[in-house]
Amino acid sequence: MTELLNTLYAQTPGTSLQLDGDTVRIRHPDHPGRRILPLARIDHLVLFGGVTTTNELLLRCADDRRTVSWLTSFGRFRARLDGPTVGNPLLRRAQHRAHEDSQRRLEIAQGMVAGKIHNSRQVLLRAARDVAGQRQDVLRAAAQRHAETLRAAALVPHMEALLGVEGTAARDYFGAYPALSTRISAPFERSRRPPVDQANCVLSFLYGMLRVAVHGALEQVGLDPYIGYLHSVRAGKPALALDLMEEFRPLLADRLALTLLNRNEVQERDFEHLPNGAVRLTDAGRRTVLNAWQHSRERMWPHAQLDREIPAALIPLVQARLLARHLRGDLATYRPWTVN
Repeated sequence: MTELLNTLYAQTPGTSLQLDGDTVRIRHPDHPGRRILPLARIDHLVLFGGVTTTNELLLRCADDRRTVSWLTSFGRFRARLDGPTVGNPLLRRAQHRAHEDSQRRLEIAQGMVAGKIHNSRQVLLRAARDVAGQRQDVLRAAAQRHAETLRAAALVPHMEALLGVEGTAARDYFGAYPALSTRISAPFERSRRPPVDQANCVLSFLYGMLRVAVHGALEQVGLDPYIGYLHSVRAGKPALALDLMEEFRPLLADRLALTLLNRNEVQERDFEHLPNGAVRLTDAGRRTVLNAWQHSRERMWPHAQLDREIPAALIPLVQARLLARHLRGDLATYRPWTVN
């Protein structure tokens, strides 16, 4: 069992991080004194815009293979430090060969899309049990269409058709968002760069957190995050990280975003509206969402292939290992993580 170490999120502009022996020292000019955390209990540093760190700390993290990620104030990924590349080159060769084989690539991508559609359907069905009237009708209808697209995803002959099925399911899913939360106005559309409303703002932020976690899991297993199967391969685009995220988004990110909105844990004061129409979290808002994200990573979820429950923080790592086993030929298929 992998021990759950902590991720240090530094998000207040003006914060500086320094190496102090075997600890990281945290300082901010508006907060006198200093805070020290032992490096042994930190496996990942996530730094938002306006946070600085010393070269000594970065080099120590690289030597220890402790990852450091930089994100914008919106939570969008900017850069990552991993240290020396490790892993089995034979696994990466198998990964590349699977990408070049159109049929294997399609089969792996089908599994990932099926996981996303299945888990999105579970979000809709669970929400439908808690509402009535027109909202319930909208959610059940969307869930029924998801059942149909799930069957269609298993029968597509090529990648273009699979992407079409995935796009249809995504439109149906986000189209039902006003029925998932009274704080979301109809019609709802997913806006990314930039997010233009509170719901999209929280979603984008949590997707950024999820991307960091998945990227790290792939690196830990020894897979190449940039050679994927569903997303196209392009310079600077971690296609496999984006692929693996798909099955996790509905339950690990979307449900948390909806909970924060429906329970008014994030309110109007937690957002700021920029002149270009973008909406982003304030420092206090980011702190609220980050606290909720960290707490959600401790939640136990069932895993069918392991036949037991595991914390959310370990699910990307387990799935990365299962994908590696499939690519090496130890497993006949890649089975996505799904919850009934």
